[in-house]
Amino acid sequence: MNEASILDIISPVMVGPSSSHTAGAVKIGLLAKNIYGRKIKDVVITLYNSYAQTGIGHGSDKGILAGLLGFGVDNIIIKDIFNSIEASKIKYRFEYEENFSYHPNAVDIKFSGEVEMKISAQSIGGGEVQIVKIDDFDVNINGKYNSIILVIDDTIGHISKITSVIQKYNINIASINCERKSKGQNATCCISLDSEISHSALLEIEKETKPKLMRYIKKL
Repeated sequence: MNEASILDIISPVMVGPSSSHTAGAVKIGLLAKNIYGRKIKDVVITLYNSYAQTGIGHGSDKGILAGLLGFGVDNIIIKDIFNSIEASKIKYRFEYEENFSYHPNAVDIKFSGEVEMKISAQSIGGGEVQIVKIDDFDVNINGKYNSIILVIDDTIGHISKITSVIQKYNINIASINCERKSKGQNATCCISLDSEISHSALLEIEKETKPKLMRYIKKL
């Protein structure tokens, strides 16, 4: 039986004061940045419920912005992110709402510009997070695995093509989560991997499926 180390007990290493409100917020920002995959120009960040009520005091707003700008949970710049050069280069706005159908620590991040995208996430405690929606599609991304995200046509054989390429490159799949709104329309597929996947494999998947959106998100 494995015993927890002192690092497991006190992790994550972070700029405080709160793992769920600060470190979790940074991770949400980092994942959202990687999923968006383009230069951020204009973003609206909506904090809900507990995040909205206590997020400012706990640095949730600073954490999410720092993550969106590419800074990790242990970077001291989080404390003064609003005055940073990096923050001055984008347009951002915070909104605060209550919606009890949402998780207590929920956030929507809406990107505008050349490409629009809305990413919904929640911080579930201890620095753990989940991306739960990309636009209107349900997903489950926690940053613990290297993940491929695709928006593809709901066509017979697409999933088989994707998994065949992954198998060809001798990579184990940790989980697959696919979701569609209706038959024959767009489907979202999130594939978590136990190891990294090569650029050539990703190009092969793209060639086989011709996705409307494709992102490779490395684990945090």
